[in-house]
Amino acid sequence: MESLKKTITIIASIFAFNVFAQDKTLMNAFSQSYEYEYAKQYDAAIATLVKSYADASYETNLRLGWLNYMAGKYKESVMYYQKACLLMPAATEPKWAFINPLTILEKWTDVEKQYYAILKLDPKNSSANYQLGMIYYYRKDYVSAKKFFEVSLNLYPFDYNNLLMNGWTNYFLGNKNAARIMFNKLLLLSPNDKSALEGLSYIK
Repeated sequence: MESLKKTITIIASIFAFNVFAQDKTLMNAFSQSYEYEYAKQYDAAIATLVKSYADASYETNLRLGWLNYMAGKYKESVMYYQKACLLMPAATEPKWAFINPLTILEKWTDVEKQYYAILKLDPKNSSANYQLGMIYYYRKDYVSAKKFFEVSLNLYPFDYNNLLMNGWTNYFLGNKNAARIMFNKLLLLSPNDKSALEGLSYIK
């Protein structure tokens, strides 16, 4: 029995040492990657982390997603961010980061999916609602745009972009009185604003 306890103790000590050594190696890799990043040596930063890469490490995948994005390796960035999203499905952090390379690659459907994924976790997120509103606005789907813009406006009622986009969206929907109110409020925030004055000039 005593021999068994000693064996278990030895095994536990070896395991703890290995875990500590792995953690220390990863810490050093991250530290070195920051040094390379500050020097704008992104490929070197990536190579440093790849040496200690663990597929199940959220932090490493997120970091490699960022470094590949900065290095202009957008497809690789997408791959790492996808893994980070799968590893932490309840986190909005990787989803926001994921949008960056998707935007550069002009994968607008995937960008839209990420905003919806963010809103599923955080329905009242002002930025996600606003950005989805912009997507639908440029598609000239003003009904859908209005739905998202209004959420953002209710959260930040005296914000320039919210007032502006709600004004124009209401204008294109034929809601002239609502548009007038938005443009007039915008002039309180930004006197002589060209876009607000232009919108008001169209409303009779």
